[in-house]
Parts: sequence; C-alpha cells; structure tokens
Amino acid sequence: MLSRLRGALWVVPLLALLSSMALAQSASVEAPRLTLSYGQYGLVYQLFSITIAAMGAGFLFFVLAQPNLGAKYRPAMLVSALVVAIACYHYFRIFNSWNESYALSGEVYKATGVPFNDAYRYADWILTVPLLLVEAVAVLALASNVSSSMIGRLVIAAFVMIATGYPGEVSNDTGTRLLWGTISTIPFIYIVYTLFVELGKSLERQPARVQVLMRNLRLLLFASWGFYPIAYLLPILLGNGLSANGVVAVQVGYSLADIIAKVGFGTLIYFIALEKTAVERAETGRLETTPLASD
Repeated sequence: MLSRLRGALWVVPLLALLSSMALAQSASVEAPRLTLSYGQYGLVYQLFSITIAAMGAGFLFFVLAQPNLGAKYRPAMLVSALVVAIACYHYFRIFNSWNESYALSGEVYKATGVPFNDAYRYADWILTVPLLLVEAVAVLALASNVSSSMIGRLVIAAFVMIATGYPGEVSNDTGTRLLWGTISTIPFIYIVYTLFVELGKSLERQPARVQVLMRNLRLLLFASWGFYPIAYLLPILLGNGLSANGVVAVQVGYSLADIIAKVGFGTLIYFIALEKTAVERAETGRLETTPLASD
C-alpha cells in the first residue's frame, strides 16, 4: 500500500499548478447576476454547512479508526482522512464565497457584484479525485506494477475529465456546456468502467463477507460518480441555463455527490479493511495455535 502511495506522489506538483490555474481562470469569468429567494439561498447555505460538518466528522473518524485496522490497511485511512480534510477546507472557501456573493435585500437575496467562485470546487476535485482513485485501486490488492500502471492511467484521465469539464461549468451557453460536458464524459466513463470492472474481478479473491462489501462499494461508486454528470446537466434539464434554479440545483447536487463519494466511500473502505483485518488476524491465530495442538 505504501509503495502505491509513493508511486502517485509525482502528481503533487502538477496538482498545485492546476489548482492555481483553475483559481486564476475563475477571476476572468463573468458570473450571472442572480436574484435568489430566501428558500433558494438558505438551501445552499445549509447544505454547505452540512457538507463542512460531514467532511470534518469524516476526518476525525478516519484518523481515530486507524488503530482498529491492520498495519497494511492504515495508509488507506490516511488517504481517506486527507481527502475529506482537503474537501472540508475548500467547502469553507465555497461557503464564504457564497455568503459574499449574495446579500439580503427585502425578502430576496441579490447578487452583491462579488462573483461566486465555483473554481474552488474544481480545485478540490483536482486534488481529491486522484487520491480517491489511489484509495480505490489499493482496495483491489493488485500486484505493485499493475496497480502503479492503473493509477497512472486513471489519474491522467481524471485530470482530463476535470480540465475539460470546467469551461462548460462556467458557461451560460447550452451548446458550450454540452460540448465540454461531452468531452469530459469520455475520461469519466473510462474511469468508472475501469474501477467497476476491476472491483468485480477482485471479488473472487475476497472472503465471503468482504465480497458483499465490495459489491456495495461497486454500487456506491456507480451511484456517487454517476450523480456528478446529472448535476452538471441540471441547468440544461431545468431549461434556464445558469438561472437561479440552475445554480441552486448544481450546488445542491455537487454537495450531495461529494458527501457520498468522499465520506461514504471512505467509510465503506474502512469496513472492508476492518473485515479483512479480522479475517487475517483469525488466520494468524489459527496458525499460531496449530503447532500447540499437535504437541
């Protein structure tokens, strides 16, 4: 597991560079001046708060739960803790940006002129998606050379997916959003298909109870990752582009998907690692007692 993590460290400088580029690009995007109802603004406000709390609670759980696992599974919990810690920080920034972008005027919230910086979300994905992929591949327990190659291919696909999705995200033009969304979907399908298939292949090597958890992990992967393109398309499906309803729907959809994909995925990884630890400890105990019984 540690060797797999070391093999992915080469991406760190690139992650920092891409994050800076994403934040810099957002400054040149002209955000639509929207008027939100009290309910619309409050829904996003409360969901951002819930997401921050979920990420913070997830970080504490993943850190404190490590002693329950065997040594070789603890790095997976470190990755999970790092993912939710990064997400928690970025959601603080998103939350603050949301508050700065709208102010109560009478019975509605009007744009203050300070653009809502949605690039924080893409900066978060640039950092956390590769880590989630490292975590997912680690669960497969593949040979080191195979896992390193797979991580490299998946991380490159993740960068392409995020980089090509952003221009459509900030565009109020339906054609532009569909064009970049379609391009971004190609690496997205590759990532989901690869993980779904490889998780299925690994079922035969797992204990019975772990097989059940791995099947649940495949379903969670499909459900959580599948929710992102739906949220991306909501402004089009609602028919008004980046209108008030479209912006609210996107923020709600992405926030829910992030909670499931990061906190939910990490929690299920923990239970898989916990079950594997119990099986390995039981086998070790049998091996230690067998010579005594023969004596």
